[in-house]
Amino acid sequence: QLHALDRTAERVTCGVSAMDYRPVALKRFPRLSERQTAENKYWDKLKYPIVAKEFSAVTSVNFCPVAPFNFAVTSSLKVQLYSSVTNRLKRSISRFKDTAYSASFRNDGSLLVAGCETKEIQVFDMGSRAILRTFKGHDRAVRRTQFTPDGLFVASGSDDGTVRTWDLTAETELLTLEGHTDYVRASDVCSSASHILLSGSYDHTAKMWDTRAGRQVLSVDHGAPVESVLMFPGGSSFITAGSNYIKVWDALGKARALHTFSNHQKTITCLRFDSTFTRLLSGSLDRQVKIYDVKDYRVLHSIKYSAPILSLALSPSDSHLVVGAATGMLAIRHRAAVKGRAETNRKREARPGTYRYFVRGHDHKATAIDQKVEVKKRKRLLQYDKLLKRFRYAEALDSVLKTAASPVVVTSFLQELIYRSALKLALAGRDETTLKPVLSFVAKHITNPRFASILIDTGTMILDLYGPVMGQSPAIDECFVKLQQKLQSELKFQQHLYELLGQMDLLLASQEQGETPQ
Repeated sequence: QLHALDRTAERVTCGVSAMDYRPVALKRFPRLSERQTAENKYWDKLKYPIVAKEFSAVTSVNFCPVAPFNFAVTSSLKVQLYSSVTNRLKRSISRFKDTAYSASFRNDGSLLVAGCETKEIQVFDMGSRAILRTFKGHDRAVRRTQFTPDGLFVASGSDDGTVRTWDLTAETELLTLEGHTDYVRASDVCSSASHILLSGSYDHTAKMWDTRAGRQVLSVDHGAPVESVLMFPGGSSFITAGSNYIKVWDALGKARALHTFSNHQKTITCLRFDSTFTRLLSGSLDRQVKIYDVKDYRVLHSIKYSAPILSLALSPSDSHLVVGAATGMLAIRHRAAVKGRAETNRKREARPGTYRYFVRGHDHKATAIDQKVEVKKRKRLLQYDKLLKRFRYAEALDSVLKTAASPVVVTSFLQELIYRSALKLALAGRDETTLKPVLSFVAKHITNPRFASILIDTGTMILDLYGPVMGQSPAIDECFVKLQQKLQSELKFQQHLYELLGQMDLLLASQEQGETPQ
């Protein structure tokens, strides 16, 4: 009779072994939103910032429109010229008697214009750095200077509240546009129409001017001192920035606000477009640069800096992002250039009889007209699956703890042991060396909501098995203490969350009843 029972058990074991074994199924969790989007990856390639220190606050950064796209930095009594190839200081222009402002290049890159605290506007030759023109007429500091797209005139904005245009050839003032009642700290020229100017003032208004008629075309109220303005290439709309919000205006209609958005915590100081005019960049005193999509003006990416931002510029090739700060910090982020081979090596044809001839076509990608033959490859079992197939639960658990790179794999394996009612068998009979990895894993991940239910059962089973012998191993006792501290910290955190939830419920209930909570 005993012999018959042994033969029956042997048949059952052979039958189980002969069945197809299914590997441990990994748990599937709801997919989290992608933290790293394609847009984030694109802007993150502007990395390894080079930080330079100027003597004073960097009030302006402007790129030369002509390759290699060097850039001018305005700070203190100088205009510093940096190379975009080496990202180092190339030359300096120090012909100013007081603080310089708003250095900008002409479209051909041969001239540079800058304002000054001494009420003057100076035009420099980029080859010799000599002063070619000096314009006088403003009553206060000239904060904004810019060439018109045709390169024949200079537009300026001053703290005297006026916007003026100057003839570069005759070295004379052409027009004085009056209408602002406070400092003019922002201006822009329409790239498709040289006679259209846009100015922003601390009187909370932005005004559009027609220099041919010498009059104001429209005026909008931003609601706060205007720090920066930008015009879209066609001139049909423009953007104003002041306080911590940005407004987009329709210039062809009734000057109505199309969009208003606020994503900064402090005053926005500068605005820039990328080379395609599909992305808008804003810099703020909250030390952040934010990139928006001009379709819906949602934030696509943010870059944080260590100091309040006063100015920023993006190169015409979008390869350099330069940010100037109130502390004099100049951060230069650049995109690594892709090194291409001068000559492409021709692939040698494989000769018959060689290995390359035998494996030719293995990397060929099927086209639409090709007929695909599905080949099912037998998957190899992992080491812990092989041990689990042989019912060696303890060894399988040790294997998965050593080899698994993700906690999902370990928790899925523990779940499989629970399904087989084999968790106690896998945990029992362990010494200090084999118990410590299990305890460390439980202590590390028990507060993760995804794994909490499984690891709580596992931790309870460990306490039932090894609680009576606690105190005999200092290493195991240390693991238990860490587990206890982790659980106490999580309980305190949950208690604070419930308190916060109660306060929010009170506020919402009071708001519905029209009462103000004391």
